[in-house]
Amino acid sequence: MNKPARVPPTLNGVSPSCIALPAGAWRSIVDFLCERFPDVAPAEWAARMAAGAVVDECGRHVSASSPFQAGLRVYYYRSLADEAPIPFEESVLFQDDWLVVADKPHFLPVMPSGRYVQETLLVRLKRRLGIDTLSPIHRIDRETAGLVVFAVQPATRGAYQTLFADKAVSKEYEAIAPYRQDLSLPRIHRSRLEEDSCFMQMHEVSGEPNTETRIELIEQSGGLARCRLSPVTGRKHQLRAHCASLGMPILHDRIYPALLAENTDDCARPLQLLARTLSFRDPLSGALRSFASERSLMSLEAASRLQQGSAGGVAG
Repeated sequence: MNKPARVPPTLNGVSPSCIALPAGAWRSIVDFLCERFPDVAPAEWAARMAAGAVVDECGRHVSASSPFQAGLRVYYYRSLADEAPIPFEESVLFQDDWLVVADKPHFLPVMPSGRYVQETLLVRLKRRLGIDTLSPIHRIDRETAGLVVFAVQPATRGAYQTLFADKAVSKEYEAIAPYRQDLSLPRIHRSRLEEDSCFMQMHEVSGEPNTETRIELIEQSGGLARCRLSPVTGRKHQLRAHCASLGMPILHDRIYPALLAENTDDCARPLQLLARTLSFRDPLSGALRSFASERSLMSLEAASRLQQGSAGGVAG
């Protein structure tokens, strides 16, 4: 009978990644890793191994001379030597034995991905709260601010995730977008969203709708509108794509309607989208859980001035 794998602990808030070595003729484990992950330089793998950040399922440190063994599981920690700090702080609104609710700032990713590892909401919270088992039960975009709910215990995570899958969570977002006098609000917008050939974008196609959003007008001034967005479904970029398709792209959106260059964030112009409220019936206690973000979007007057400054070539 095989012994269970020895999963390494969380290191500085980062859980180890795992890969099972496939059948093949690689001479060493590092030869396989360099071929499997061409974006990671051999010198980086050597540095990780020297720091003890690559181990196998038996807890043995992997070195440059460790032989390749098909079926062996290898654990490694991701790290980015030049990861830029994100100058905005999250806050914790609620914590108990089962849930943590965080209020995320703009620009901060929820999970490690791509060029973000330490500068992510999950890793920051693991370091701050000392909870290695913390895991998000839903996500919002890096550019979006507001509420994110995390499960504390792996055994109960599935019960909370099922609430989102079953559309049993009431969510409200707030957004600022161009005001369209000819667009009747409130309205229910339904469409079929599919991923574009550009993997960053979703677009509407013909067919059975797989998304639904209720859009309401809160206020309008100076050609801009503050809207309440209530998604029934939760597809990738749903709110951003729906608003863009209606001719009212969310202010400072760098993906819709046109995809702008990567790594060109402007901290003075965050996406004007906020995950404001969230409520559900707790599957464990039966109690009603309701949470509200303490963050806010720009005033319509300030947003209008910023737009006018951009149009006039002023940094603002």
